[in-house]
Amino acid sequence: MQNHKQSDRLSWGDTVFLHLEREGMPLNVACVCVFEGEIPFEACVQFVESKLPLIPRYLKRVVTPPLNIGLPSWEYDPAFDINRHLCEVTLEHGSEAELKTLAGKILSTVMDRQHPLWDLSLVHGLKGNRSGLIFRLHHCLADGIAGVGIMHVLMDASPVAPRLPRRKVRLRVPPPGDVWTSITNGCVDSYSEFVKRMLTALADVSSMAERFAANGGTLATDEFTRLLPELSAPTERLRFNVLYRGPQKFAWAEIPLAEVKGIKQACGTSVNDVILALVTATIQRYVQLHGDRVKGRLLRMMVPVNLRGNDSPGELGNRISLVPVTIPLDIRNPRKLLAAVHRRTEFLKHAHTAELVSLAGGLIGMLPTSAQAIAGQIINRLPFTPFNMVCTNVPGPQYPLYLLGHKMLHCYPYVPVGGEMALNCAILTYNDTAYFGFSGDVHAVPDLRRLETLLQSSFRELRDAAGIRTPRKEKKKQEKRVRVKAKAASTPARAPASVPASVPLSPLASVESTVSAGPPVREEKVLTQLIA
Repeated sequence: MQNHKQSDRLSWGDTVFLHLEREGMPLNVACVCVFEGEIPFEACVQFVESKLPLIPRYLKRVVTPPLNIGLPSWEYDPAFDINRHLCEVTLEHGSEAELKTLAGKILSTVMDRQHPLWDLSLVHGLKGNRSGLIFRLHHCLADGIAGVGIMHVLMDASPVAPRLPRRKVRLRVPPPGDVWTSITNGCVDSYSEFVKRMLTALADVSSMAERFAANGGTLATDEFTRLLPELSAPTERLRFNVLYRGPQKFAWAEIPLAEVKGIKQACGTSVNDVILALVTATIQRYVQLHGDRVKGRLLRMMVPVNLRGNDSPGELGNRISLVPVTIPLDIRNPRKLLAAVHRRTEFLKHAHTAELVSLAGGLIGMLPTSAQAIAGQIINRLPFTPFNMVCTNVPGPQYPLYLLGHKMLHCYPYVPVGGEMALNCAILTYNDTAYFGFSGDVHAVPDLRRLETLLQSSFRELRDAAGIRTPRKEKKKQEKRVRVKAKAASTPARAPASVPASVPLSPLASVESTVSAGPPVREEKVLTQLIA
């Protein structure tokens, strides 16, 4: 095992996710993957354990500093047990609806902070001789971009199954430091972090001032005047903007990435613009389906933006900013809706909104950790809606991945819900397919699975409006999938096989060391790259 520091500090941004979490409202990122064939559980455990030296942070737990002075730290779990982080579940009927129900139950539980905050559930019994994997990890450990890195640690681009290690991995855990050393280090590290954030903030202000001066004519006055009322208007609650109660449901859908890119090219926008337009149209349909008005109403989405440089794509933790994309809900014409999305995302990019939000967040992060902890527990219970929902889009590998020689067929991403954002959406592009994951509170969105068919309807309408033709074979497959999903949505799902009370999972993890697993990932240069 590599020689790493005994402990390292969480950033202020990572710590925020710890403070916002409460019992019954977990803040994890996750994904549900489906593989060809039956994956043996013991081989899976052995293989995952052999990979842990490559990602040592997955051997560490979060430790609160004495007297809550300074930032929490990552320290090796002296009682680490791989069996605490992996489990297996067998479905009773093997249906997709049963898998979704199981995922919802797992994603509704809070992980034990006495141990590393990740887990993995291997699901047996899926129809069609398939296996499922539910990965989960705490948001303080990684965001969506960092999380995709675990795919390149656990999976290969080759269908040839790797050899399993003959000997069990022995992990040498250094003894913890004494209390006074922890307090001293906490004070020093927190002061260093404060100074670093202050210097970074000053540098960001200077850099933004230079860019604004250089691009003085970029923001047209009429465009600014027209969009300012939207940007400054308070967020109006939609029917799902109610205080989170839990538990959660999870639903998903998928569309061909080639056709998304075809729409992008035909309409002169970006892939991310198309994604945001599809989500907006889907919410529009859902709201109207329940008899709510859309005329004059806005949908404000929190869109995470990746702040990593090209030299640190696998950096752990959260390196994101947030962009408030506000779109009118009453634009019925799909091409006009996409054009409206494009105008707003371009405006936000030229206005350097992501940098401004990041700067504001950095200044808030200078507050003492104890004050942040108290504020976090108060904020997540307030009837306050800064956004209607989160919509995060993460680029994944555009070639097949294999786990122990089993091809990954599908990968559905998950983003947490909480506060008054009781419905959110995550998108992951993998192997020429865009996968949509809808997470929602069962009380706020009891009919969550309706969003699956509504998304498909929105996609077909936009595709037809853009003049994109679907190959006949693919069209028949899509129509069959929609019919099957519509039938399944109208049939009550039976409860899955019993799930252990402490069932674990592990979502997309991130890497502390660069591990090559195939061709480089081709990323779209779009406004937002998911983070969860």
